Amino acid sequence: MYNNKIIAIIPARKGSKRLPNKNILKLGGIPLIAHSIQYFQNEINDSEIFVSTDGNKIEKIASGCGAKVLKRPAELSSDYATTASVLQHAAKEILEQGIVFDYVVLLQPTNPLRPRGLLNHAISILESADFDSLITVSPTLLKLGRLSNNQFIPFNYYFGQRSQSIEKLYFENGLLYISKKELILEGRIVGDNMYTLVVDHFYGTIDIDTKEDFDLANFYYKKGK
Repeated sequence: MYNNKIIAIIPARKGSKRLPNKNILKLGGIPLIAHSIQYFQNEINDSEIFVSTDGNKIEKIASGCGAKVLKRPAELSSDYATTASVLQHAAKEILEQGIVFDYVVLLQPTNPLRPRGLLNHAISILESADFDSLITVSPTLLKLGRLSNNQFIPFNYYFGQRSQSIEKLYFENGLLYISKKELILEGRIVGDNMYTLVVDHFYGTIDIDTKEDFDLANFYYKKGK
């Protein structure tokens, strides 16, 4: 049991230019959005899941998996709508339904492969020191740099440096975002008292935006099974 009421919000609009119908494509025979719903259900018992969508097919799948559907308005369904604004709208709708909650877990359908136990571990960290938000990141040892006047300028290393000595950098992997209700209502996802949870796992590299990403996720899903 947790000290706080936790809910999940999954943003899943129907439009996707690079990979059409992305959120309902079947990964291992299961629609992509269903993976995130089932993950939350398996990690946390008796907690509510909401899917914010403008798509009838997504709505049907979400409802069939036990999630509650929030109708997303047209102005929040374009390519330019931010995740923060979608979450803010969803949180207000949920509160108007009389549902009480303390933290919101943002689960992106494009990150269907999440290590078991990660969410429970993250919530335990949040509650241990009353953090207002948490994000997950993954390490990278890629040799990164900038381009200037057609010249490559190393950022985290110098030419000829051993790979073992390169400064370790991190990237947002999108596996989990957890925020206090107050932050979401302000239109924010990350607060001033944020905890960064490092996930050193290849699942952190899977973020589906293209056909190639989806094929790679399928490969890892079958391997993980």
